[in-house]
Amino acid sequence: MIRTLVTVDTPLLHERFPSHDPDAPFFRHVPLGDRPTPVARLAPGLADGPADVWVKDESVFGDLWGGNKIRKLEWIIADAQARRSPTILTFGALGTNHGLATARFAQAHGVRVALALVDQPVDDHVRAQLARLEASGATIHRTRTKRRTYLLAPWLILRHGRFAGGRFRPAYVLPTGGSSPVGMLGYVECGLEIAAQVRAGDLPEPSHVVLPVGSGGTAAGLALGLRLAGLRTRVTGVVVNDQLPLDAAHITAMANKTARLLRKRTGDLRIAGLCPEDVTMTRDWLGAGYGHPTPEADRIIEDSRAAGGPDLEPVYTAKALAAVRALNNRGDLGNGTVLYLHTYGPR
Repeated sequence: MIRTLVTVDTPLLHERFPSHDPDAPFFRHVPLGDRPTPVARLAPGLADGPADVWVKDESVFGDLWGGNKIRKLEWIIADAQARRSPTILTFGALGTNHGLATARFAQAHGVRVALALVDQPVDDHVRAQLARLEASGATIHRTRTKRRTYLLAPWLILRHGRFAGGRFRPAYVLPTGGSSPVGMLGYVECGLEIAAQVRAGDLPEPSHVVLPVGSGGTAAGLALGLRLAGLRTRVTGVVVNDQLPLDAAHITAMANKTARLLRKRTGDLRIAGLCPEDVTMTRDWLGAGYGHPTPEADRIIEDSRAAGGPDLEPVYTAKALAAVRALNNRGDLGNGTVLYLHTYGPR
């Protein structure tokens, strides 16, 4: 079934930056999930230490797939529709959650999807994900390496374009992880949502939000959203990808592109950017590289399953929660409230 672009659900960004023109570019948004996503204390024994660890469960956001990619797609799909793009061309590795979410949600809204996929270590998780990708209806290009992907990108953009309305419309190019300035609006929205949950008494104000970082957009958007919301919460990103520059300077540069987009679309010149000192990025739980297992991640997958905690996978979320465990055990997160952002959402 093809769904049309709708704006019946009012994002917090729209409430914060109201407009009298519902057709203005800033208001292009497709609701894909129920908000707010729940917050609760993490199961005992998973990350014990001086800080009180909570979890915000993004796995329940969306129906065709869950996790952090769906918030980004609410803005990306609307933007692709507004541009009348025939196809979203995006990138990832063989086990990409982002690629699968894009394929399922965009195609449900009338936009085709093409995926350019590079190799990663193949395990049961990747094999299962590949089967889902092949069943999704997306066009899959196995480009093998990042270099070959760059070389093939111009051809892919033209290959997945089409003539419509008397002009050629190329594919809508979406960076890995949906981490474009438009996509990052989804996690600006999440930062505002966390602040609303704090105000409602659902969650104490966290001193830190800890999350996995694969392409950087979730961390960048979240840091900007928390700043706009007036919270003092610090974003701590656990880097799981060795193929991209994901230090604090890079994350804040990404956030500042979205801040500029917000200034342009809302006309509010008071929207400030971030500086590298505003976020923390750590590579200490990366292991041998993207998709490579680590003993700490394997251990916490089993421990979380036994404790009734979050459903973890080895590439992103297990490494991030293993970092929360170690950091809290050492007392590095202080003695306040820490929020773990759970970004995995299989269906």
